[in-house]
Amino acid sequence: FSACGTYFVRFLRLGIITGFVYWVLCGPYHAWLFDDVYPALTENLTVERTAFFIRVGLYIAFALPLFFFNMLFDYAKIRAVVEDRRSMIGAIAASWRFIRRQPIAVWSLYKINAFLFLIVIGLYYLAAPGGSANLSAFAIGQLYIVLRVIVRLQFAASQTALFQGRLAHA
Repeated sequence: FSACGTYFVRFLRLGIITGFVYWVLCGPYHAWLFDDVYPALTENLTVERTAFFIRVGLYIAFALPLFFFNMLFDYAKIRAVVEDRRSMIGAIAASWRFIRRQPIAVWSLYKINAFLFLIVIGLYYLAAPGGSANLSAFAIGQLYIVLRVIVRLQFAASQTALFQGRLAHA
């Protein structure tokens, strides 16, 4: 409980910053991309394939900053705990420096973890019964929740191991 009390206020401050950034990305930025940019780029198109690739490009333009900030805030949490940082802005800045110095390792690990998450989602999609409410449907749903938690914990553990291994904080 002492550790929870120690980090609660720190993570609350980090959560406010994180929430604001995600709100900007998922609100105004997403609306700008898909309500303003997409119609302007596809206004006079006659080929549906071109419009499709423009939309895919805009989804990439939306996803990349989302992934980056997810990674940035994950490493900020790690730095806050491992280094016992009080300043969350300092933890974010330190996180940015770590990502900038170790880009290949950080992005590779993120892609591996994201792929593992997609596997769990795909398995659930294949195994989930459609609309039936029985014991097997309940069990599959619970297994999915457990696997998502395991993947999230593995995500944090692997990022922490990478951070400690690269900066000798073991």
